[in-house]
Amino acid sequence: MKIVILDGYTTNPGDLSWDFLHRFGEVTVYDRTKPEEIIPRCKDAQIVVTNKTPLTRTEIDQMPKLQFVALLSTGYNVVDGAYLREKGIPLSNIPAYSTSAVAQLVFAFFTAFCNRVALHSDAVRDGAWSACADFCFWEAPLAELSGKTLGIIGFGKIGQKVADIAEAFDMRVLACSGHKTEQSHRKNFAWATAEEIAEQADFITLHCPLTEQTQNLVNADFLAHCKPTAYLINTSRGPVVDDQALADALNSGRLAGAGLDVLSVEPPKSDNPLLRAKNCMITPHIAWAAYETRARLLKIFEENIEAFCSGEPIHVVN
Repeated sequence: MKIVILDGYTTNPGDLSWDFLHRFGEVTVYDRTKPEEIIPRCKDAQIVVTNKTPLTRTEIDQMPKLQFVALLSTGYNVVDGAYLREKGIPLSNIPAYSTSAVAQLVFAFFTAFCNRVALHSDAVRDGAWSACADFCFWEAPLAELSGKTLGIIGFGKIGQKVADIAEAFDMRVLACSGHKTEQSHRKNFAWATAEEIAEQADFITLHCPLTEQTQNLVNADFLAHCKPTAYLINTSRGPVVDDQALADALNSGRLAGAGLDVLSVEPPKSDNPLLRAKNCMITPHIAWAAYETRARLLKIFEENIEAFCSGEPIHVVN
């Protein structure tokens, strides 16, 4: 069995190991693969592994020995899964490996806006506290999460984990989902529409998949309904947000701030308006990148390969 990993670097830049794969066959790991390199590298492979390197019908048709495609991600829109299904080739993803890590980053954004830790740490280092006439000072308004309304758009495992943490902070939670489940155990919780969340929430966090219905969900109309004191967090998929509409809302004071771990194009082009928008914190798609999170990903990946080789593939998404 020949196994080719097209873009293994972000998942494992060297602090983890691919050694477990050798019991399944001959393994070749590429840090990155350009579009023109896909076919030469995969034409003889039975198993192709990808994270963000696209596999379209064109590439798939030139892989005559292909039997299985394994993702190093939860999202699977980079692969033509429907065409693989037509050819009887399973496509497996990595489900639910980053739930706690993503929820942790959401609250890192929340507390960054409420406590302004970096701002005040920098001020202290610059001598502002040493020169202060009082025992304390603050450079910007501070706020508590307690009592605030949190709107969660997308209420799968990550959205529910965020709601769990919000309860510990004594926040009111509004959730929007296409699949409403039993949530009677939650206090200060209610289902709501996306528009109701926009109108009522102090913090809005996105945890929905990227679909035709959710692309540009956060657009100029949505933002026009938001409180000017509200903050938007996106750790889901970049195209769920209209970059220009969000930048305009931030620059005009229509929205208080945004915390983004994903953008519509990654890496972003230098002219992306959000890179210069007011009160916009952007991290480089790192919610999933903690060592423990990536180690969990590789364990599920190993299980996916083992299940396929045993004739019973799991986590199939096509």
